[in-house]
Amino acid sequence: MWMILVLVYGLIKGIREICKKKALEKNSVIEVLLVYTFISFLICIPQFPEAKGLTINQYFWVAVKAFIIFVAWIAGFKAVKNLPISLCGVLDLSRVLFASLLGVLVLGEQITIYKAVGLLFVSIGLMFLKFNPFVKKEHLPASDSKSSTFCVFLAFLSCILNAVSGLMDKILMKEINSSQLQFWYVLFMVIFYALYTLVRRVKINKSILKNIWVWFLAIGLIAMDKCLFIANGYPESQVTVMTLIKQVSVIVAIIGGKFVFKEKNILHKIICAAIIIIGILIGIMG
Repeated sequence: MWMILVLVYGLIKGIREICKKKALEKNSVIEVLLVYTFISFLICIPQFPEAKGLTINQYFWVAVKAFIIFVAWIAGFKAVKNLPISLCGVLDLSRVLFASLLGVLVLGEQITIYKAVGLLFVSIGLMFLKFNPFVKKEHLPASDSKSSTFCVFLAFLSCILNAVSGLMDKILMKEINSSQLQFWYVLFMVIFYALYTLVRRVKINKSILKNIWVWFLAIGLIAMDKCLFIANGYPESQVTVMTLIKQVSVIVAIIGGKFVFKEKNILHKIICAAIIIIGILIGIMG
């Protein structure tokens, strides 16, 4: 059951990548993040009766998780805004490496021969994405090579921070329920983005409330996180396996890049993704 929940999470995540790109066509990164997290919190309010009862220590660690995601989303959304969504989707697969490493070092999960071979395929797929000599290099929609490289760095930073957040989910769900984690972490997120908006004096355009993609992002966030938090509540669930299953989102992102945004070099990315997906399947078999 926990694998099915994580699979649903991955599918929704892929759809949300498309929604991010569409939402950012009309509004800035901070506008989208502030408003969509606030809408998400409004959706979470009915969970409040089940969300009460945390200790001061638990509030602190939920706030830490929220801050990590706060930074990760700023980096990730800026990368999505400036890079092809299909490329972001494949780069996002790198979180498999980071999350698996954290699962082994922190939670003591075992790296079986299947997981080791799976991670090897993931690494090869990511390297092929960068160093493939047979495919013409894609021209990224950035002002210069430095800004393009910086956006790729932001994508990887987002992956690392999301992997840390995933590890924290597993640890936190040993002591609290899914409603407690979801309600308070979304509330902390709203507070962080509101403070950021005030300090940086970011102007919020009223038209963002008419940006339907922001609403889709909010609904998708609550649905996918609920699936993930419940899955983390299963004692037998493993961070390494969950991280592998989540990567089904890249398939959705590549399809969206091809048919929604008309991006180029899709075949190259499909080959890279296929290599990575093979690694994911091998890892799940283990």
